[in-house]
Amino acid sequence: MNVPSRPTTPRAEVLAAGAAGVTVVLWASAFVSIRSAGAAYSPGALALGRLLAGALTLGAICLLRREGLPPRSAWRGILISGLLWFGFYMVALNWGEQEVDAGTAALVVNIGPVLIALLGARLLGDAMPPRLLAGMAVSFAGAVTVGLSMSGGGGSSVLGVVLCLLAAVAYAAGVVAQKPALGAASPLQVTAYGCLVGAVACLPFAGHLVREAAVAPLTATLNMVYLGVFPTALAFTTWAYALARTTASRMGATTYAVPALVVLMSWLALGEVPGPLTLVGGALCLAGVAVSRSRSGAGAAARTAAPASGRAAGEPRADRTSGPA
Repeated sequence: MNVPSRPTTPRAEVLAAGAAGVTVVLWASAFVSIRSAGAAYSPGALALGRLLAGALTLGAICLLRREGLPPRSAWRGILISGLLWFGFYMVALNWGEQEVDAGTAALVVNIGPVLIALLGARLLGDAMPPRLLAGMAVSFAGAVTVGLSMSGGGGSSVLGVVLCLLAAVAYAAGVVAQKPALGAASPLQVTAYGCLVGAVACLPFAGHLVREAAVAPLTATLNMVYLGVFPTALAFTTWAYALARTTASRMGATTYAVPALVVLMSWLALGEVPGPLTLVGGALCLAGVAVSRSRSGAGAAARTAAPASGRAAGEPRADRTSGPA
């Protein structure tokens, strides 16, 4: 199935790159906040509280912008991404990170972008240019380096590894399901209703959330709210905006910048000085992202020529994720 991206212009490409940058920075900041909130809240309660905060924020924005319901054709992707990515992924990752150390979690979860590329090529018809494959290989090597440098001895369990693996699979499947929905609905609609679906799926944890909120430190609760407003409501919306304008594979590769930013934020916010191996891994992650998002001169020339020839034939300007139909 070939899924078209929205028409692109130089300005649109800059805006999409900026949106992707906002996403990875906020997702990286989430790891710092999860440390505080996760100490006071169980995995399901933390996921539900985060999703409720996100859904309320997005609902208010939808009302202000007078966004209606998404069209029927978008609901399949919204439901799948809401259940898998917003719901299952957050619970599984929260639980998994309680069973394994941070380095092991980073190692396992970072197979997600690889799965996105494979699923995107198989189900969405995404192209797999050599630069994208090379960049993902470099970034994955960097993520492995960061993970190994952060892993503690004896801190992992089979259950934790399985949970992180399931989280990675749910993340990849959710992203690939979300891409077609963005062809029929706005990024805000897809994000808002996906977040709502995830919150509804996590309602069985409502009792845990109420009991734990009554005794949790204020800082933990504030971090949970932060997770809902910024890394969820804002970051998932900017992600959807960028995803609507590029391929799922390229967006997945962009998230390899997250481990490098987590290292930097932990250094600045928590005083955790990274070792030389961690710094090398972070640099590899960023270098791989730069390679995966770069385009060859021939590719740029083709994108310039294609719209011109299309307009000469009376066709609208459009960029397809899978190349020639």
